[in-house]
Amino acid sequence: MDTDEQSVVLPSSTTSGLSLSLHPLPILNISEHLTRLKLQTRSNSPFVLGALLGTQNGREVDIVNTFELATEDGSDDLVDHDFLISRRDQYKQVFPSLEFIGWYTVSPVPTSRHIVLHEQAWYCSTPLLLVLQPSTITTSSSDITGQTLPFKAYEPTIEIRDKKTRSVFIEAPYKVETGEAERIAVDWTAKGGGGSTSLESHLQAQRAAVKMLHERILVLVQYVTNVIAGQVPTDHTTLRSLSALIASLPASENKGFRDEFNTEYEDVQLTAFLSSLTKSTNVLNDLVDKHIVLTGGSRDDRAINVRRRGMGRQGMMPGDWAMHS
Repeated sequence: MDTDEQSVVLPSSTTSGLSLSLHPLPILNISEHLTRLKLQTRSNSPFVLGALLGTQNGREVDIVNTFELATEDGSDDLVDHDFLISRRDQYKQVFPSLEFIGWYTVSPVPTSRHIVLHEQAWYCSTPLLLVLQPSTITTSSSDITGQTLPFKAYEPTIEIRDKKTRSVFIEAPYKVETGEAERIAVDWTAKGGGGSTSLESHLQAQRAAVKMLHERILVLVQYVTNVIAGQVPTDHTTLRSLSALIASLPASENKGFRDEFNTEYEDVQLTAFLSSLTKSTNVLNDLVDKHIVLTGGSRDDRAINVRRRGMGRQGMMPGDWAMHS
């Protein structure tokens, strides 16, 4: 496989006039995609392929979201276009303003393999290529993007060499742009760092507080036990403080407390039973509707007929029933 960057990427002297904005969500999605595949395949360099979603207005492009792509069985170089179209249409229903604008992968540099992938039908005129380069030293002064992120964006073009044309890439500078909602989400993710989330941090703090409370209660219980056994001298000030603390606790065995607790418990159970009854009523109502559809007629017509038959028979004598039967 040809891995020479000059074979598929034009020199840095060739610049792109594209104005590209990269949002945080694609960065997080691609990074998570790579990490998950490393764990699943137990490989340090798994094949990563996905689609870019965003907006394009002339030469101004915003990369807003991504989704993963599948390949044909037995070949990583053939995109599963049925899957691509299906996922694209699904995202279109949720995000009508986003269009398919390119694809992403993970590689040190673009190669001829990426040219083969890029020349497939991508359902847009000039699909972009976003490459995650995790092993690249981004502090190099030759990085024309000026970013500290291991990402590079490429725009496709055609080069004429020796009277022959070939597909190549031009590196396009980009800037990271965030909206208010994205800044809040990224800040929330950053605060949950260290492999844990904010919820986990909160639960850990609660657990530590409960553990400390339990240890101090054990100390007090041991002190009272030693006082009763005569192993330590009696300190009436400490015992009065303990008595006041115990008196301030809710009396769970008090009749008033138990009655109030039972009342609240019954209210909760009643709400749950009412919810179940409502659900059962809805199921029965749907069943009646389906029965009416299968047997013909409308619900109102059948209800009127049943009432008429009932009212008529109430005013009849036994002999009349036989005549009308």
